[in-house]
Amino acid sequence: MSHRTDALPKLTGIKHLVREMRYHEFSRQSIGIILVSIFCYFSPLEPIFPFQIEAGYLIAIIGLMIRLIASGYVLKNKELSTTGPYSYVRHPLYTGNLILLIGLAIINGLWWSFFVGFLFAIFYYPTAIEYEDRKLKQLFPDDWPQWSNKTPALWPKISYQVSNRGLSFNEWSFSKSLKSNYEPVIVIYVLAWLILLSQR
Repeated sequence: MSHRTDALPKLTGIKHLVREMRYHEFSRQSIGIILVSIFCYFSPLEPIFPFQIEAGYLIAIIGLMIRLIASGYVLKNKELSTTGPYSYVRHPLYTGNLILLIGLAIINGLWWSFFVGFLFAIFYYPTAIEYEDRKLKQLFPDDWPQWSNKTPALWPKISYQVSNRGLSFNEWSFSKSLKSNYEPVIVIYVLAWLILLSQR
């Protein structure tokens, strides 16, 4: 049983099994990495629609950059990150994941990649967000309410005060990104696939 569901109402049978699967972090991360490989490996040699490859690469790189930047601002379970990307959304790593997934599905271009990506997102991310929010609220009860009330989960609000937010790269830390989150390893993995695709 996942410790992530300990505080939730008890379930039995298939409902319990499905919920445990949805909250299982290793499964989400592993399947996400596998999807990167599948989407890239099964991409057609020729684009299916105009500017497909260019658009896919651009979106995928944006997703990777969001992840790389966000990972350098967060020290998991030790501090509440509210600056940089975390001043726009509460879970920028997930935002980057979803944008990356969209980019890879566009590069692939086949209907099943969009369908599989959609199923993956709706199966895993609502529960991942619920758990992270619940955990952060418990760890940082003084700072959490104000930050969470003004900061959406995944997508920035259109009407926000730019003057009160922003990316200060003086706060970004490669040590946090690598040692705490292993993000550069993920970036290299995805870039390796994109480079392989570009050579086909």
